Amino acid sequence: MKLLIDAQLPRRLAHELASAGHDTIHAFDLPLGNRTSDDELMALALRESRVMVTKDADFVASFWLRRLPPKLLLISTGNIGNDSLWSLFAANLPAIEAAMDKNHFVEMSRTSLLVHA
Repeated sequence: MKLLIDAQLPRRLAHELASAGHDTIHAFDLPLGNRTSDDELMALALRESRVMVTKDADFVASFWLRRLPPKLLLISTGNIGNDSLWSLFAANLPAIEAAMDKNHFVEMSRTSLLVHA
């Protein structure tokens, strides 16, 4: 998968996903870093066919109103440590890959993977 990780998620997640074979960019690694606007992130996701990975409800609203970003993975775990977040991703990565391959909006909580659209 090609992923774009939003600023409120740890850089470590991007590194771990890249190590697992995914083409991953973290918002901090963009020229404007964490000052990159949501619109710029969505444009990058659209231009490069990347899944936007975020905890930010603004992306959810934009997805439902404008279908931007075109693919969205919402992380709805609440506060979670980096080790626990990566463990959750690692345990669900095959299911996430399959869900994102066929759908546009997937949500991952601590206990489930939910396909919205």
